[in-house]
Amino acid sequence: MVYLGVVFMMLASALGFPMPEEVTLVSVGFLAFMGSRPDLFPPPFPGAPVVNVHEAAFISFLAVFGSDFLIYFVGRKWGRKILYHPRARKLISEANILRVENWTKKYGNFAVFVFRFTPGVRFPGHLATGMLKFSAWKFGMIDGLAALVSVPTQIYLLAHYGKEILVYFSRFKMIVLAIAAVVLIIFLFRKYQNRDRGQTA
Repeated sequence: MVYLGVVFMMLASALGFPMPEEVTLVSVGFLAFMGSRPDLFPPPFPGAPVVNVHEAAFISFLAVFGSDFLIYFVGRKWGRKILYHPRARKLISEANILRVENWTKKYGNFAVFVFRFTPGVRFPGHLATGMLKFSAWKFGMIDGLAALVSVPTQIYLLAHYGKEILVYFSRFKMIVLAIAAVVLIIFLFRKYQNRDRGQTA
């Protein structure tokens, strides 16, 4: 059930749901940590299923890569026509697509690699890459490598150092929550700003 939730949330994030995929990955990493420490987090009943860190890392990687490739495919198949769809105009403006296209033309493979690590640029980056008819196998190789670096690493680190992270969180939780709130506000503001630009374009 957790793994299905991971796939669903990754697809939702890729399609514009206003929550970065990092939130899902952090949650999965902590669930894997809890599953590995029944002494700290006893299961609700004997034999209760737990999140296995290796399974979680593998499934999360596939979900992330599949979501990225879906957005790339949409851009490649429908091109700029997608920008005139009402749903797409709420998510992204043509100005943002032009900016990302320029980055892709200028930096090529490096830009495709960086898009995977950049929330807020990820969606327009993959979409623009498809619109530019960037090589599908190159996109798959570069984005797959970037996802292989970023996704399992986050989950394994959280699963391994979950106890230490929770200790620091309990000490500085107000600061952490304040930073998280600011990041969320900035993310949502940029999302709505892009939507408004798309509607007025």
